[in-house]
Amino acid sequence: MQSLLGFTSEACWLRHVRAHYRHLFPFVPQQSGYNKRLRAALPAIKRLIRVLASDTHVWHDNVWITDSTPVECGRSRPTVQRSELAGWAS
Repeated sequence: MQSLLGFTSEACWLRHVRAHYRHLFPFVPQQSGYNKRLRAALPAIKRLIRVLASDTHVWHDNVWITDSTPVECGRSRPTVQRSELAGWAS
């Protein structure tokens, strides 16, 4: 829920929960307790993701598409000129 609502900080998320959802939860842990519970729940969350993913037709597809942020290398002129590939690319 934290990620879906765009909270990147546990502290901000817990403040939001205390301010808006306190009536739904009898106990809202402090940040350290929240982190302990989150770490303890990780194996169950991973299993749930795997079960949901394996239930789709994409799971059995032999083509996997990945997305990543491009990593720059050799942006500065001295670095490019030092490269063994200098002059090969236009």
